[in-house]
Amino acid sequence: MHPERTPKGEAPRRMCRRSVWLVLLCATLAACATRAVPPVPTTAAHPEFLYPTVPTAMQRTFGAEHVDLGWRYLQIDDLRGADREFAAALKSNPAMYPAYAGQGYVALARKDFNRALAAFDRALASAQSYVPALVGRGQALLALQRESEALGAVEAALATDPSLTDVRRRAEVLRFRSLQDLIEAARAAASSGRVGEARTAYGRALAASPESAFLYRELGLLERRDGNVAQALEYLRRSSELDPLDAASLVQIGEILDERQDFAGAEAAYRAAADLDPSGDLAARLAMASKNAREARLPPEFTAALTSAQLTRGELAALIGVRLEAVLRGAPERQVVMTDTRGDWASPWIEPVASAGVMEPYENHTFQPRVRVRRGDLATAVSRLLALIASGDPALRARLNQRPAIADMNQRHIQYEAAAAAVASGVMPLLEGDRFQVGRPVSGTEAVEVVDRVRALAAHAVTAGL
Repeated sequence: MHPERTPKGEAPRRMCRRSVWLVLLCATLAACATRAVPPVPTTAAHPEFLYPTVPTAMQRTFGAEHVDLGWRYLQIDDLRGADREFAAALKSNPAMYPAYAGQGYVALARKDFNRALAAFDRALASAQSYVPALVGRGQALLALQRESEALGAVEAALATDPSLTDVRRRAEVLRFRSLQDLIEAARAAASSGRVGEARTAYGRALAASPESAFLYRELGLLERRDGNVAQALEYLRRSSELDPLDAASLVQIGEILDERQDFAGAEAAYRAAADLDPSGDLAARLAMASKNAREARLPPEFTAALTSAQLTRGELAALIGVRLEAVLRGAPERQVVMTDTRGDWASPWIEPVASAGVMEPYENHTFQPRVRVRRGDLATAVSRLLALIASGDPALRARLNQRPAIADMNQRHIQYEAAAAAVASGVMPLLEGDRFQVGRPVSGTEAVEVVDRVRALAAHAVTAGL
């Protein structure tokens, strides 16, 4: 048999096809040579970005390989190469949502934050709990100064993966910044009188930081200024519970309780505040609250005496006995006999006042507690109290030796010495025309003012004697 013959012209065509394939192969090899696969970088250009992990179902695909290549290009800061690879991943598999996250990070590197946000949102549209996209979305929103939304994205990422330490630190910073913004907004609204707006901002701040005592204190002050005293008291007490060193809230509590005439409660609040901050102002508040608390426990006749139109001897004795108890304790005690004080509501104070010689019984051994007090009688009691106090205060003794001119009394008047001491000390001022008017009735209000001035002099004498 003759060997098979090749048809005429077939051999040249085969050689031509082989040449074309050879050229294509060389071109492919050349392209691969010019596009070397980037190595895994030892130092990442963007360490703050989170690797867009590919879910198990999508691994071992060309799309997954392109995602990994895109990340390598991104971390050597070759943004064009990264964009090309992430686009190739999506072309290979349009459902490859990690590639959208990769594109979002490329846009972040280019500071194109709106485009980054759109890319992360596309990834989250396919997997709403995809952590790399949530973290990237938070970074884009933060760059766009949408901090509250950024915090929401970061917290969603942490809810899915609590092990992200760096992300947790970012969340803490965002929470702090968000809280600061809320506090500043609340304070600005409060200072401008926009109470409702301030209340809302404080409420949001407390929701973010429910253990912050100062927020309760500021909200309590706001409610107090707005007249919501009960709500203010609740907030201030909560502040004091959260911060046992919060003296400012205790002072506010004391003031509110004082206004409500809960003097025992006010005294307790002021005492706790004074223990934390023993300032002079708090000492004065505590002393007043203590006095009011004691007086609140007194008979109703005592309270009525403070505002009576005309004071009686029994009422004056009670007023001196209650408010100048310390002065009376320092006086030499004398034995007195009184036959008409038993059963009188003021008898617990009449006896010590009489024993100290401040108000003496009459010669018939009666005190006559219902006899009305006149200015001359009050001056006599005041002068005797001042004599007791002046023993420890040389400056006061010098003032008591003065002899002021009194228009309606001369120095031979039986009550001049007492009136002069009361006037010279500043305890009882002269009335119109520089007259003393010894026979003028004394009201409860006037007696309270006089006794309180004597008490102030007594306090000064104690200080001077230290």
